[in-house]
Amino acid sequence: MSVPTRRIIDLCHPITDGMVTYPGFEPPKITTYISREESTTRLAPGVSYHVGRLEMIANTGTYLDTPRHFHANGYDTAGLPLHRVLDVPAVVITATQLRKIGPDVLNDAGELAEHAVLFHTGWSRHWGNDAYFTNSPFLTEHLVAELIAANPAVVGIDSLNIDDASDPKRPAHQGLLGAGIPIIEHLTALSELPARGARFTAVPAPVVGMGTMPVRAVAVV
Repeated sequence: MSVPTRRIIDLCHPITDGMVTYPGFEPPKITTYISREESTTRLAPGVSYHVGRLEMIANTGTYLDTPRHFHANGYDTAGLPLHRVLDVPAVVITATQLRKIGPDVLNDAGELAEHAVLFHTGWSRHWGNDAYFTNSPFLTEHLVAELIAANPAVVGIDSLNIDDASDPKRPAHQGLLGAGIPIIEHLTALSELPARGARFTAVPAPVVGMGTMPVRAVAVV
């Protein structure tokens, strides 16, 4: 009997020195703390190591927001329930022709519970260009209400912001995180996933007090 081929798809943008994730946010700095040359002075001949230094804000690259990001009493990345982000069945909703993504894109909201709901807008094609920061797709307040009622494990999008960046109410962040549903922004390669059937994982470092952290988001198909 043949064994089905398993594909692992990387859904993250790599973090590079000086990259811009969101306009106005300080870019990461990747430098050296202990060089290989320095390490040779304390090791046996032919042995060396490198220790890097990374300085960055939490909202860098592909990252996950926990409720602490918008709600002071919400759980942080150290308190994130792992069942929400580890080997979760994924539902990919394609909305590549929309900027304002409303509830019409949901075929059956009742089947989203405990799933990773990932919105494929195609906007990640602009990553690394100024076009990424202007007129990016987002979820409407009405869609957010439908999602909260459906109770997914996590909600992600391959766009600049899950909210309209010009809306100070931030209904998606305020509502989803208030309901305990984490958010992942700046995903990529969602076009490589089927509408259903993939398994999704995106685990951040467990840092106490941090509401947001970069993740390595992957899908297994």
